[in-house]
Amino acid sequence: MAGGRHAQRRGGHAGLPVAVQTDGVELEPAAVLALGAAVAGVLVPGAWRWTRHVVTIAHEGAHGLVALMTGRRLAGIRLHSDTSGVTVSVGPRRGPGMVAVLMVGYPGPALLGLGAAWLLSADRVTWLLWGLVVALALLLVQIRNWFGLLPVLATGFVVLAVTLWTPDDVQRGFAYAVVFFLLLAAPRPVLEMQTKRSRRRRDSDADQLARLTHVPGLLWVGFFLLVTLGALGVGVLLLV
Repeated sequence: MAGGRHAQRRGGHAGLPVAVQTDGVELEPAAVLALGAAVAGVLVPGAWRWTRHVVTIAHEGAHGLVALMTGRRLAGIRLHSDTSGVTVSVGPRRGPGMVAVLMVGYPGPALLGLGAAWLLSADRVTWLLWGLVVALALLLVQIRNWFGLLPVLATGFVVLAVTLWTPDDVQRGFAYAVVFFLLLAAPRPVLEMQTKRSRRRRDSDADQLARLTHVPGLLWVGFFLLVTLGALGVGVLLLV
């Protein structure tokens, strides 16, 4: 990219942070490394096969949380080896509660990433990491299939290990990686859903919302994409 990309070291005394400045955007080295790892996790096909499970955890967790918030009874969550998932809740089959549950799934990872970005921007790394540990523990008790236990336990173990057994700079870098991954990854499942819809598969959240609200499914896809991209933009502004 034209424009004179360069790196600048700031703070010449020992112990002061070093920042990397690129075309007026300043990031600390931990953030730069975390951003690279997050981009690889989203764009490298072999990596996405595994990292997408994290997105599904956030997606189904959002369904479950809103189901409880709207007074529905959460009957369980299933996570599958193909990175799909399903959240079962008991309550009215129509109405604002069901609409809210369906609306929040695809934006869920982006909104989680945005909240995490806010905590990170406020230098609340410990709060962020322990919040993830607690959320995963609460999700774990709702899993209703054997495979579903694996990604939740694996993710929880990694977050807990970083929280308990690594120094502050590693925790901060890991927190950046989590935030960037959630924000960057969230739009991709929306695009994948639309690709499946174009092949006449009409069982997605967008299509269920279309049947409940009589708003075309394509508009719901646009809504999901707008929220996920908007969260990405706001999250980046918080961190730079």
